Amino acid sequence: MHRILISRCLLGHSVRYDGSGKLLHHPLLDLWREQQRLAPICPELEGGLGCPRPIAEISGGDGLQVLRGQTQVRLQDHTDVSAAFIQGANAALRLCQEQSIHFALLKARSPSCGSTSSYDGSFSGTIIDNGIGVTAALLRQHGIQIFDETQLDELAVVLEETPIA
Repeated sequence: MHRILISRCLLGHSVRYDGSGKLLHHPLLDLWREQQRLAPICPELEGGLGCPRPIAEISGGDGLQVLRGQTQVRLQDHTDVSAAFIQGANAALRLCQEQSIHFALLKARSPSCGSTSSYDGSFSGTIIDNGIGVTAALLRQHGIQIFDETQLDELAVVLEETPIA
């Protein structure tokens, strides 16, 4: 049975920047939880950031550029927190490698976990398409398929169609 890396906030854990969770209610998630397929992680906490913590955004780029040292993850006061985001991404990758995880269900628009869009770094609430967070970028580089909370049905299809190695 395939295991799934999942953002802890989607399980309702109070780990988001504002100390809240984003509990996702869905029958598939309930089933996967019952089957003990979920491997929860919060990359930002794993990277040493507290909870609650100041909001962070990728400054003028995406997670792949952060990994390459071409841009930074910054707080609104311009403090560079890229190292913590990279440390958290590496922790997520280690967990995937240790548990042979090839699929991840991550929180959309997060500077760590976002996989299809992100905030533009201006702290104005402006969203850009094709933005990817630091953790999502690192996992994708290592062949892990990334889905967000709007794509549970797509994840279920891929899980069903992927042979177990």
